[in-house]
Amino acid sequence: MARRRGWGGSPPENDAEASRRIVAAAVELIARTGAEISIADVAESLGVIRQTVYRYFPSADALMRASAMASVDDFLDRLAAHVSGMTDPVEAMTEGVVYTLAEVRRTPHLGILLTATYSNSGPAGVTSEEAQAFGITMIKRFDVDWRRYGYDDESLRELVEFLLRTMQSFFISPGNPPRGDDELRRYLRRWMGSAIIAQASLVSGAPHGRS
Repeated sequence: MARRRGWGGSPPENDAEASRRIVAAAVELIARTGAEISIADVAESLGVIRQTVYRYFPSADALMRASAMASVDDFLDRLAAHVSGMTDPVEAMTEGVVYTLAEVRRTPHLGILLTATYSNSGPAGVTSEEAQAFGITMIKRFDVDWRRYGYDDESLRELVEFLLRTMQSFFISPGNPPRGDDELRRYLRRWMGSAIIAQASLVSGAPHGRS
C-alpha cells in the first residue's frame, strides 16, 4: 500500500492504482516537455518523495519502459489512421517507418522500444520481446494482405525484425544532414521496398511485383 502522503491530497487506494498514477504522470510529463524524465521529475509532479516512486519502478529506465507500453495503443491507433487504405506493402511500410520515426523523436519513451541507448536498457534492444510485440502489432494494423505477398507467421516475424532494425538505425543515426521526409520515403521505397517484395518470389503463386 502506498504511504498516505503527497499525491495531491488524494493518495491511491492500493499499489496497482499507485503504479498507474506514476505511469500516467510520467506520460504527461514526457508529452508536455518532449524530453526524457527522471524519477525526481515524476515524484515532484505527484507531490511524493523519490523513494515512493522507486518502490514501484527501480529505475528511470523501468519507468520509461512502462510509459512506452502505456502509450503504445494510442500511438498504434494514430499510425493505423495514417496508413489507412494503403494495401501496397511497400507504401504502407514506408509511411509507417516515416511516421514512427517522427513520433519517437517527439515522444522519447516510445523510442526506447526501438533502441537500447536510453539509461540501462538491456542489450537485446530491437530483438526484445517488447519490441517484437510492438512491431507485430504495428504491421498487423495495416490494411495489407500479407499472405497475398507470401508472408506466413514466421516470415512476418522476420520482417518485423528487419523493420525494427531499419528504424533503430535511423533513430540512432539519422544522417548528417538528416534526410527530409520525402527523401527518406524515396530511400525506403528503393531499398526497404525491394526487400519486402522479395518474399513474394520465394512463395509459389504469390505476386512477383507490386500491386
